[in-house]
Amino acid sequence: MKYRKLARTGTSVSNLALGAMEFGAKVEESDSLAILDRFVEAGGNLVDTANGYGAGTSEELLGRWFASRPADVTDRVVLATKARFGTGPDVNENGTGRRNLDRALSASLRRLGLERVDPYQVHGWDPLTPIEETLGFLDDAVRAGKIHYIGLSNFTGWQLQLTLSTAAAMGCQLPVTLQQQYSLVCRENEYEVIPAALHNDIGLLPWSPLASGFLTGKYERDTKPPSGARMGADSAFYNRTLRLLVAEQQNWDTLEAVRAIAASIGATPSQVALSWVTNQPSVTAPIIAASNLDQLEENLAGADLVLDRAATQRLDEVSAPSPDDYPYGPFGAKQRDRYVDCSDQVIRELT
Repeated sequence: MKYRKLARTGTSVSNLALGAMEFGAKVEESDSLAILDRFVEAGGNLVDTANGYGAGTSEELLGRWFASRPADVTDRVVLATKARFGTGPDVNENGTGRRNLDRALSASLRRLGLERVDPYQVHGWDPLTPIEETLGFLDDAVRAGKIHYIGLSNFTGWQLQLTLSTAAAMGCQLPVTLQQQYSLVCRENEYEVIPAALHNDIGLLPWSPLASGFLTGKYERDTKPPSGARMGADSAFYNRTLRLLVAEQQNWDTLEAVRAIAASIGATPSQVALSWVTNQPSVTAPIIAASNLDQLEENLAGADLVLDRAATQRLDEVSAPSPDDYPYGPFGAKQRDRYVDCSDQVIRELT
């Protein structure tokens, strides 16, 4: 396992994070604990969960793992959790207001059996709460020793920049991480979000780096996945995610390139897709999911795989997002361009 700085902090994390979203729910407890054991044994140390995963069952399972393993094992773990979405019937049991985040953090620490967590992440933007209130609570939580770092998730570019600029103006702790969906078939973050993250030294923690299993290569065009699979024909994921993925010819072209590269180097499609996203300039650690040890071992190998320049360029080209036009297409891009060595860029170049 390779390690990277957690953005601008002094903490080092593995270049893969283990996602615990389905632990204790779709993944049986015994399998979940075995996956955690093996991940840490292999050198992984960044584990991600949220208070809403399984209505708290994910955090509870992690709490049992922390309580049952030796301290010299559990102390290695950099644990991230999140809050924002509703967890109960109370109208204030939602959002990023001080009251809800205080209650959510206390409940998460209780379920985890810990005194503090590492990145505590805002799970999504809250249009009803002033960002100053959210940042004020998070800053207080850092100073109280309940969290080490602040993270964000599912933010647009303007929301990310507003949050960072406001935190700086308030003299608060700055967020250091951002969880976003990012993969070879979901690259629209490159328009605004990733440039903002790079500008502010924010570490990206991509979720769904294998596009909910699409990039594993186990699905075929015009064939519904088997029932029982995470994106099986009987699952909500099929209707919401896979149906959209299979509708795009570019996605199938991308998958074909992934398969061809994998075959040429003796790897699996999952490993190739993980290697690509792991080595993007903005990325600290993709968040992988595993329902058994075989899946985990396959993903761990992807963290060590480095694609050559030709393979990376092929994937960059075949999967490149294609905006219709302004403000991201050629017309819009030219209006933000500027030459270093001359000043004769004129309006006619924009037409």
